[in-house]
Amino acid sequence: MDQVVPWKGLIALIEPHYPKGEGGRPAYPLMAMLRVHLMQNWFGYSDPAMEEALYETTILRQFSGLSLERIPDETTILNFRRLLEKHDLATGILGVINGYLGDRGLSLRQGTIVDATLIHAPSSTKNKDGKRDPEMHQTKKGNQYYFGAKAHIGVDDESGLAHSVVVTAANVEEDVVCADAGYTGAEKREEHAGREVIWQISARRSTYKKHGKRSALYKAIRKIEKAKAQVRAKVEHPLRVIKRQFGYTKVRLRGLVKNTAQMVTLFALSNLWMARRHLLANAGEVRV
Repeated sequence: MDQVVPWKGLIALIEPHYPKGEGGRPAYPLMAMLRVHLMQNWFGYSDPAMEEALYETTILRQFSGLSLERIPDETTILNFRRLLEKHDLATGILGVINGYLGDRGLSLRQGTIVDATLIHAPSSTKNKDGKRDPEMHQTKKGNQYYFGAKAHIGVDDESGLAHSVVVTAANVEEDVVCADAGYTGAEKREEHAGREVIWQISARRSTYKKHGKRSALYKAIRKIEKAKAQVRAKVEHPLRVIKRQFGYTKVRLRGLVKNTAQMVTLFALSNLWMARRHLLANAGEVRV
């Protein structure tokens, strides 16, 4: 990651908002705090756990450029995250990373594949307020109920890299949009009126089961749906990275704004993870 993260671009994004230090005590270097923040996302550390890990693990200190003489405490780590949330810099981080990848031909934006994933939230009421997070919601999938948030993402149909999180932006110039049956009717929504897009939304199985499995029409529709599924499989890659590689299966913060900022950051970092081999093969060009 030291070789594939576009450090200069991210520093330029955050620096105008970063405090210079107060009361004669200098602020921690922005580069160090940025690296600590990214490690929090990669390894799922809470603020106290991140502080403790910096004291205990040499390689984490080396990566962040810190020494045992001066380690940021959990409050400093928390304040840096709040700074990013306050100025909506997670969205900027996604933009910087995707611009960086786009300059290297890795995000073509020819078409979009969309999907959603459920991220669980703690349902326990054993907290200061005595209640569940009011900004999380309960939903039913199959015969099981889930409590948490749903992240909608749009990925490039060529590279499989995420370019939008929560909803697919209406101003993205796609030629093709692929989605599962949960997005049935999306092409008829008002916000998509007038868009010159080929919609490839999977049919609900109930709409063609009535033809009978032995009929030629059923078999033809199944072939079409299989072709759609092979394209849509790409959207599963970033979801797998954040859930399996980064271990993000449950929201770690309270409130929709905070969790949205973290999800956007995670999907931005998943793009770098997925593209790392290409970037490392051209390491001489990406040492920034």
